[in-house]
Amino acid sequence: MKRFHIALAVADLKASIADYSTRLGQPPQAVVEDTYAMWRTDLLNFSINQQPERAGQLRHVGFEDDEAHGFTSDADINGIAWENFSSFAQDLRIVSTYGVPTRPATEDELIRN
Repeated sequence: MKRFHIALAVADLKASIADYSTRLGQPPQAVVEDTYAMWRTDLLNFSINQQPERAGQLRHVGFEDDEAHGFTSDADINGIAWENFSSFAQDLRIVSTYGVPTRPATEDELIRN
């Protein structure tokens, strides 16, 4: 599956989780208290980081693509960071950055990545 990814900075993580959970119709798959939350819908991978000084600003965009190997990032012609990653690679990055697992890996993901 391929999902568009967008990451925003927010002022208040708890209030933003409530708002975006309603907008997306589901709770986040990963939450790091006072820091980070991430949702996966059928078409969208959406994450937020509590950064009050940057609230409302785009952090980066990209694609979650389960055919991707690992995690890559580069900037487009306008300086916007674009990431490309598998869901497993993102989950590993969340664990390594925040210490919070999102879900157990499948055997296929472990082999591919």
